Formats: sequence, structure tokens, C-alpha cells
Amino acid sequence: MQIFDKLHHICIVVHDIEKARAYHESIGIGPWIEYPPLTEYADLQVPNPTAFMKMRYQVCNTPTTQFQLCQPPEDDCPQRRFLDEKGEGVFHIGFEVADADAAEAEGVAAGLKVRMRGRRSNGTGFAYFDTADQPGGVTLLVRATPPGSKT
Repeated sequence: MQIFDKLHHICIVVHDIEKARAYHESIGIGPWIEYPPLTEYADLQVPNPTAFMKMRYQVCNTPTTQFQLCQPPEDDCPQRRFLDEKGEGVFHIGFEVADADAAEAEGVAAGLKVRMRGRRSNGTGFAYFDTADQPGGVTLLVRATPPGSKT
């Protein structure tokens, strides 16, 4: 599939985002910036929109890949369930696409189920595919980044 040919980021869920950021900085991964407010997603289809909006992200842009730290709220959501059941670790791997809708459609046509999705008013956004229970054990995501954005 062409939608998984441009790695964008690796997202790690953590209990304490400040502690995780400090550790990564201590080993040379940084600097970190806050991800923009999640309220930018006008069309949002996630299990718990309230929990989604409370999610906290920090990102570090390396020359080739972005690292994301995600601290989910205590509210029920996929990221919280992952953290509670498996502990800290890679929640998803994200791939950059030019068109979020087309990439999502390509994934669905190939037999993937959409787990969560969101779009900004300009059409950019994300789709999480339900791949965590498949061989490899990780959720795959496609995303179209707004022009000029580093996040």
C-alpha cells in the first residue's frame, strides 16, 4: 500500500509526560514542543471525544522522524486503555499522506477498519486503523499535515 511509505512519527503513551520528556532530553532527544490544541479537529470520530480533547502531546522533530509523547487523561479512551493494560510504550506509528480522505479510503479498500478519525476544516487530519491485534501488534495511522506545520 502506498499509504504506508512515508514514516512521519512514532507515538509513545506515557504516565508522566514531563518525566518522559526529561528522560528523552537527557539522552539527546529534543527539544520538545506542545502539540497544538486538539480542538482544531472539526470532524472527530473517536470513542470518547471529551477524553480526546484532554489528551496531552509533546513532539520532537528529528531530521527524519517525529517522536510524540502522549499522556492520556484518566477518562476512558484507547490510549488510556493501552497504558493501563500494557504500560508505557508505542501506541501507534504514523505515516504522512497527501490526502487524508484518499488514504483512509485506500486503507478501507484493502480491508482495514478505521478505529478513529479526525479532520480539520481544511481537510487535513488523521485516521487510525484497527491493526493493533494483527501481526506486528501496533496501530497504524495515516495523517495529512497542514501546509507549513511542523506538527
